[in-house]
Amino acid sequence: MKLVISKIWQKFIGAEIKKDYFLKLTNYIEKEYKNEICYPNIENIFAALNNFDPQEIKVVILGQDPYHKPNQANGLSFSVNKGELHPPSLKNIFKELELDIGNKYPVSGDLSKWSKQGVLLLNTILTVRKNKPNSHRNLGWEIFTMNLIKKISNEFSGIVFMLWGNNAKKYKSIIDNSKHLILESSHPSPLSANRGGWFGNKHFSLCNSYLLKKGVKKINW
Repeated sequence: MKLVISKIWQKFIGAEIKKDYFLKLTNYIEKEYKNEICYPNIENIFAALNNFDPQEIKVVILGQDPYHKPNQANGLSFSVNKGELHPPSLKNIFKELELDIGNKYPVSGDLSKWSKQGVLLLNTILTVRKNKPNSHRNLGWEIFTMNLIKKISNEFSGIVFMLWGNNAKKYKSIIDNSKHLILESSHPSPLSANRGGWFGNKHFSLCNSYLLKKGVKKINW
């Protein structure tokens, strides 16, 4: 499978994409895309990595797997294509933004504006079959994203990691909290958010305060 990923990111993750597990993974995914309807579009599988260079990462927001309904997934966690209805989790993200920093609820659910500012919107599983959530679980994506997060943590400092929900919190142990800020909360999905732990987490303002203290330009959420 041809990897639609920038050369600088290919260099950053170089050894990873040559490992046996990754080659088996991409061969399987290539067949899946030929025989099934899968999301996101094949050229957007690595979209999260293509809006900025590795050294420009300011924030990492981990999702689970892409939206599994037509026309939604665009390769950025929680984001949907322009013109698409906002899924429940994204609605709650925007509601928390409104509560936290007073942002007006946006028309578009496309989060590429965040991505272009150095926010890595990364799903831990990068592909999915239509209408079958978690269908590409345990194929190797989790190994890839785990090793990517570990490398980002080891090689850089001053990054804000937002871990929303139990799946994302599994990554906490590989992030060096002596040189990064880790923010944890419940998942923004209604099932979790309505039980408490999401609304009022103030992750967006806490993130910007941390970045400003580090002398880094804040995110225009």
